[in-house]
Amino acid sequence: MLDPVIAAPPDASGKLIYLVGPSGSGKDSLIEAAEPYLARMGVRRARRVITRSAEAKGEQATGVSREAFDQHVREGAFALHWHANGLAYGIPAYIDTWLAQGQGVLVNGSRAHQPEAVRRYPDMITVQLQVSPEALRQRLEARGRESREDIEQRLARSTALQPLTEGAVYTLDNSGDLQDTVDALLALLKGLGITQEN
Repeated sequence: MLDPVIAAPPDASGKLIYLVGPSGSGKDSLIEAAEPYLARMGVRRARRVITRSAEAKGEQATGVSREAFDQHVREGAFALHWHANGLAYGIPAYIDTWLAQGQGVLVNGSRAHQPEAVRRYPDMITVQLQVSPEALRQRLEARGRESREDIEQRLARSTALQPLTEGAVYTLDNSGDLQDTVDALLALLKGLGITQEN
């Protein structure tokens, strides 16, 4: 069960880092690889709640039924929530507590929901992953989570989405070595003064 945090986002020094990119761009891999570094730098990672079974392949998220997800929405347990690819996604409201404590918070977001996220957190930064179309197709096929039809739909959706223009948006290329992307992310956050070295 999630702990509801019924409060508007406070005026705090903590910064929301909203990571987006097409399905298969490597968001989950980047988050997992970067998390140990980010933890030492005062940045917390929020795990999403998804209406996908906990046994399903993919990111380390909390899998819930659609009924449970809808109940969480009614209880105000999400800071942000949206629907994509036939699933419902939520970011737990406890991120507002972390932000109020001045901590950076990294979330795995949605490009389509990004304008709404900016309206709720106007000073957040968006980190947009991009990959070559060839690499994206290969990754979707390799992870074995979608049917061929699902893969084509995800590729079409990725192509159809327009570049993000709301708020502060930074782009990282993740077509190559993952560690290079981790290093680029850490350098970006340091350059923006978001991290707090311990």
